[in-house]
This record gives sequence, structure tokens and C-alpha cells, in this order.
Amino acid sequence: MSHTEPNVSEVAQRIKALREDLGLTAQDMAEATGRSLAEYEAQESGSQDFSFTFLYKCAERLGVDVVELLTGESPHLTGYSLIRAGEGLSIKRRAGFEYLHKAPFFKNKYCEPFVVSAPYLEEEQDKPIHLSYHEGQELDFIISGHLRFAYEDRIQELGPGDTLLYDSSRGHGMVAVGGEPCVFLAVVIKPQEDGIL
Repeated sequence: MSHTEPNVSEVAQRIKALREDLGLTAQDMAEATGRSLAEYEAQESGSQDFSFTFLYKCAERLGVDVVELLTGESPHLTGYSLIRAGEGLSIKRRAGFEYLHKAPFFKNKYCEPFVVSAPYLEEEQDKPIHLSYHEGQELDFIISGHLRFAYEDRIQELGPGDTLLYDSSRGHGMVAVGGEPCVFLAVVIKPQEDGIL
């Protein structure tokens, strides 16, 4: 499987087409994604890159897998999915973060597994960390480098082998520290319906 980058304008067109098929307004989607109408419309027009959180919330509201928004293809594998080292569906986002989806074509996933590369950026070191919010939980395992993790008003420094599990509906964010990029496994776990798991 190639390490290809989804085209932003194609993803935006898929979001718009699905929204229209479902009879949803741009305002409905703005509310679902926690954005103002103007911010949502800028994203849907394809003029702005997407954050993973935005895509995840769009997919949830539109009732599709996030991979379908990114590729136009429905996940089709059942049983198991194997993605080799260095491969996966690449999702670049803010400030050079790269998310490599490690099971994009597995059907009916309860989680979204990514290998995330966070670049070390000098200008981020003394700024407040941007916080994201998405329903469910997230598990992060540090593979290499060091990460400063913010959770609401708490800060933790993490290194290789450290593991975090947290309620991702509360404010969380991270930046690489220590002068080098940080690579970590991030497993985004969806809220479960009653009776599942």
C-alpha cells in the first residue's frame, strides 16, 4: 500500500457531497465539528487543510469511516489488517505533524491507530499548547523522542516507552521537545454503543 497523501480539495468535495446527500446544512456541520459557520465553510471549500479532529468529527456526523472521506473507498477488510513498517495512509496536519493510519481498510473499527510524527519546532517551545477535543479515549505510546503533553491545565513530559490513556473529550495537546522529533503510536478509541465491547 502506498504512502500517499489525500488531496485536500477531493476530501472537501466528498464531505460536501455527503452532507448534501444527507440533507445537512453547513451550519449543522459547523456545530458537529465545533467551528463557526465561516470556519466550516473555509474547510469545506478545500481552501484550508484539515486537522484530524475535524475529519474525525465530520466522519462521525456523516456516518462514514474517516478513511472513506480521505480516499473515497470504503474499508473492506474483515478478520485482520496488516500494514508493513513505513506504510499506511498518510494524513498530514497542523505544523508538520504527520499521521500514518495503520489500519485504513479494516471494516467496522472500534479504534483508529496511527503512527504520529511530531516535528520539533523551536517556536512552539514557549507557547501554550493547542488543545483538541474528540469524543472517546486515546492511547499514546512513545516510540522515540520526547513529548510535552498538555491535559487541560496539567503538563507531563514523556519519553520512549511511556504510555498515556486519557479521555479525549477533554482538552489535550502535545508538542515534541528535546530538540528532536517525537514518534508515537496513537490509538483513537471511539465511544462505544451500549452492548459493544
